[in-house]
Amino acid sequence: MTASAALGTPRSATPDLLRSVFRQHAAGVAVITAPGARPVGFTATSVTSVAADPPLLSFGISTGSSSWATVAEAEHVGVHILGEHQRELAATFARSGADRFAAPTSWRPGPYGVPLLDGVLAWLVCEVVARVPAGDHRIVLGQVVEGDPEGYAGTAGRSRPLLYHEGRFNALRD
Repeated sequence: MTASAALGTPRSATPDLLRSVFRQHAAGVAVITAPGARPVGFTATSVTSVAADPPLLSFGISTGSSSWATVAEAEHVGVHILGEHQRELAATFARSGADRFAAPTSWRPGPYGVPLLDGVLAWLVCEVVARVPAGDHRIVLGQVVEGDPEGYAGTAGRSRPLLYHEGRFNALRD
């Protein structure tokens, strides 16, 4: 078998190619929230730790997202790490047109007015320090100002992280 046969047939770069490849990449699931006249939020699988000193993270958001106008102006955002018990919450914040903060979503205003979701594995509040153009998205860079590694309801250790893989929300398997 030749090396190229083992790798398969290359395809030209397209949005579908990128989506197909990243369906094979398991990613943690987070919800990003921002304060505004009405709070906004969306499900993200693009959250990345950038630096420890100062503590920085990044996430991507489509400029076509219903949350973009608020995130574009927000000084602070919330980053919530979801547990495997929160598939419905992830789906709610991923659903277009949903009233994401209505019941059964449980939340409260946190530091800097950022909406904080209850029952998450962990949360951070970040000051937005940059919004970098990236195609039809923006990469938002946030500096952590507050957070809780044990979650708002002390759920850390009682649940495992929620993952996104092959177009679905999944749990870790033993």
